[in-house]
Amino acid sequence: MTDAVQQRIAQIVSGHDVVLFMKGTPLFPQCGFSSRAIAILEHLGVGYETVDVLQDQAIRQGIKAYSDWPTIPQLYVKGEFVGGSDIMMEMYEAGELSQLMTDQGVAPAN
Repeated sequence: MTDAVQQRIAQIVSGHDVVLFMKGTPLFPQCGFSSRAIAILEHLGVGYETVDVLQDQAIRQGIKAYSDWPTIPQLYVKGEFVGGSDIMMEMYEAGELSQLMTDQGVAPAN
């Protein structure tokens, strides 16, 4: 991954409280895992940003190296990598993801 790509990803991650790197968009997710991740964030009612990795091959490959996580989607909260859709689902079902959002002071969606 180039330094320029690393910097772009770092700016995206640090520039938003909640960021989901996903395949597709919230209205048109392009894989079941991305769809599940969006559904979880919607149920939590938090504001979030998304990055469609299908639109940028450098970001698609770069995010995997940035997080040292091989799959997409990837969730970041307050600059910290949380995990993919399976981890999101486990944390959501246990109430941990909601607690994380509260603990980190993530604002509700408008």
